[in-house]
Amino acid sequence: MSADERTLAVEPSWTTAWSRSRLGAFLTQPVSWVFLFVGGIIAFLSLYPTFFLFYGSLTDAPLGVPGHFTLQNYVRAYGDAEAYPLLLNSFIFGLGASGLSIVFALTLAWITIRTNAPLRRLFELTAIIPNILPPILVSISWVMLLNPSNGLINGLFVKFFGFDKGPFNIYSMPGLIFVESLILTPLAFLIVAAALKSMDPSLEESAKTLGSNEFGVMRRVTFPLIRPAILAAGTLNFVRAVESFDTPAIIALPARIEVFTTKIWREALGSFPTNHNLAAAYGVGILGVALIFVYLYRRFTSQVENYSTVTGKGFRPHQIDLGPWRYPASGVALFLLILLVVLPILVLLLVALLPYYHVPTWQTWQRLTLDHFRYVWATPRVHKAFANSLFLALVGATVCMTLASLASYITVRTKIAGRGLIEGLVFIPWAFPGTAMALGLLWAYVDFPIPIYATIWIILIAYVTRFLPYGLRAVTSTIIQVHKELEEASIVCGAGFLATFRRVLIPMMRPGVIAGWIILVTIFMREFSATLFLYSPGSEPLGPLLYFLYLDGMRGRVAAIGLVISVISVILIAIAQHYSRWDTK
Repeated sequence: MSADERTLAVEPSWTTAWSRSRLGAFLTQPVSWVFLFVGGIIAFLSLYPTFFLFYGSLTDAPLGVPGHFTLQNYVRAYGDAEAYPLLLNSFIFGLGASGLSIVFALTLAWITIRTNAPLRRLFELTAIIPNILPPILVSISWVMLLNPSNGLINGLFVKFFGFDKGPFNIYSMPGLIFVESLILTPLAFLIVAAALKSMDPSLEESAKTLGSNEFGVMRRVTFPLIRPAILAAGTLNFVRAVESFDTPAIIALPARIEVFTTKIWREALGSFPTNHNLAAAYGVGILGVALIFVYLYRRFTSQVENYSTVTGKGFRPHQIDLGPWRYPASGVALFLLILLVVLPILVLLLVALLPYYHVPTWQTWQRLTLDHFRYVWATPRVHKAFANSLFLALVGATVCMTLASLASYITVRTKIAGRGLIEGLVFIPWAFPGTAMALGLLWAYVDFPIPIYATIWIILIAYVTRFLPYGLRAVTSTIIQVHKELEEASIVCGAGFLATFRRVLIPMMRPGVIAGWIILVTIFMREFSATLFLYSPGSEPLGPLLYFLYLDGMRGRVAAIGLVISVISVILIAIAQHYSRWDTK
């Protein structure tokens, strides 16, 4: 045997031994098993429903029945004339709602952060209150205010100003855009306000030193620096608007305005016979649109980091002295908060206390009653819905934050090959509209070996999958600030990976974990779009209950349940914040 032949004979065995040694070293590390466990769960949660959504759109058989490959669902969905109004309406709705929300958020953020307007701290606090109200309740409240036939505001115009009919019509594309923009404004406000707070005031002071007035400083320094944050907020809100089903279900469906989510609902639930294959084809389309804009959002957020001017020094944002204009500025902010907070809550409170829905008169105050709240107290169906929503919120948020904490540690603190893949898999569901994800889960679990189809567990899986990115971002922003020297000191003292993670990292990550948990609890309590497709009579949460009570004309009961939901959300948030402060003492 020649030397070359001996080399060829030996080399495979040497390579195999080397590979085995690397695999053995990898498997001996506890963090490697955590990586495999977390990565496997996240890959399953993200890819399994995605695969079956595509499968459902490419088969000719109904849900749960084996079929054959076909493209006819896509031809039928996007090959006829009905596709063009659908696409146009969806883009008009998304662009209009996201654009108007940016205008509201930027105005409110600039007045509260960068001016000396009175009550600005109150404005900043109350701007996030709408996150407590379920979007479906916000939509219902504005329907009760601006319904062209019996809306409260329209009724007041007719009664006191002599109008023949109400001047506003909520059942229109402008009405749809207006309500959705109010729902999206708090998120945009948080993003834009954070950018304004983090800006080094020395940049603006330098511009003023060079002779620029306040308007010139805003135009040349302030707005260019926060432009990436504005674009990021607008892009994210566009995705949220296009995938929204809460507002379209209440406004677009009665107005016969077709958008992606209403079309999916009509094909999957609102028609007979149902056509889940065609609905899946529409779901793939909206998923594609969402993925494009999520990619743009990630690009814009990376630009926000590149534009960051935080120096680590303690400073306050530059404030503009508005002089006598500070009171009109406060008036503008107050008007926005009336739209965002005051009017929806007041109309819900009024309707919840009325024996029946009507435009109030002077005799109305003599007819107030607590009957609708007694209904909430005495009805087993309502009790069951509250119990289901609390279970989904508390358990789902806990599972999400546990997975998010482990995934964040792997992606930020380790150098394991493939750690970036975990972050990518986590953010796939971020672009997954609730309706599309629900369809994918229906196809995925209808024949699953474990019987979770038509149970509360499939809803829990949907919540954890879809909203895991929110938890990951909350934890990641915290763990980045924890210095590695603390972990190294723990390891030097003899602690292993699990002990270091439990005794060092978890206490340090607690603020981010608590913040993420609070966010997820409020989201889970008010989730509606995916739930409507996945719930069964025994697993009905609050979202579908509110929707069907509203369709039955039980507006007083809807308002009473909505107010109780808001109170419960506030209590849960207060408890979480209390324990967060107690743990950090």
